[in-house]
Amino acid sequence: MSWINLSALWKIVVFGLLAGAGLPALFAFGLRSLALPGSRVQTAGADSDHVYGGNVLGLAIATICFLIILAALGWGIYEVYQIGHPPVKH
Repeated sequence: MSWINLSALWKIVVFGLLAGAGLPALFAFGLRSLALPGSRVQTAGADSDHVYGGNVLGLAIATICFLIILAALGWGIYEVYQIGHPPVKH
């Protein structure tokens, strides 16, 4: 089995699971945490559909989730850029 690099294979599988399923799951978890019940304040009148406020802990969790996703996207863009623009050797 010398033609299969098992070390590289497990790295590809783990990275694929993290990026392929992990980031969308983290996004869904962030959206779900925004919907946590909390103290909501209705400011637009009794018959309005606009509700402002929410659970502060849910907002903090969602913010962390979305920042992790943005960091992963930024890292991916940086890596793609590095592939197309290798460092100059002197």
